[in-house]
Amino acid sequence: MNTTHIHWLGHDAFRIEDAGKQIYIDPWKLKTTTQNADYILVTHNHYDHFSQEDISKITKATTKIFGPADVARQVGKNAVAMHPNEEQIIDKIKIQTVPAYNIGKPFHPKEKDWVGFIITLSDGTTIYHAGDTDFIPEMTSLQVDIALLPVSGTYVMTAEEAIEAAHAFTPKIVIPMHFGEIVGTQNDAERFKTGFSGVTEIKAIAE
Repeated sequence: MNTTHIHWLGHDAFRIEDAGKQIYIDPWKLKTTTQNADYILVTHNHYDHFSQEDISKITKATTKIFGPADVARQVGKNAVAMHPNEEQIIDKIKIQTVPAYNIGKPFHPKEKDWVGFIITLSDGTTIYHAGDTDFIPEMTSLQVDIALLPVSGTYVMTAEEAIEAAHAFTPKIVIPMHFGEIVGTQNDAERFKTGFSGVTEIKAIAE
């Protein structure tokens, strides 16, 4: 399965191209040469995921922003508030929210209603961005082609916990994320690749 349309921008930030549309997820520390966004998806309101400065770099008049209620309130215009287990269909793209939270640590409480996203592209490919989460029970019922999973530990799953999660719902490809900034290193991604029985693609940060 081709992943050249998925660009890792560091940490949890991605740019996904689909049918001429540009979809950003958790844009942070963007370079100045970035392309304008058609859609921006924000998983939660921590500064390294919800950066109004970076959002302003890629926003045009028609950009739509999707995120939890506490994000949408701050964005205001062109923002769509989404709780877990909701969906929006825009153009030929479907955006679904799924829960994202910690188990046994305090950083991402379930009651905040923060989210991960499942994006169904115009060709039917499904991409799951887990957000900042542990291996939670809701993951076991996922059916997705490509999974973007945190692997750094501390605030999210460790590499070993991410391996367990990926084996539970068996995506065709996993792209590790949430390392190289704040917490986690390339070694976490490599440990995931070694332990996961499926296909792992460790992306270089896009230029």
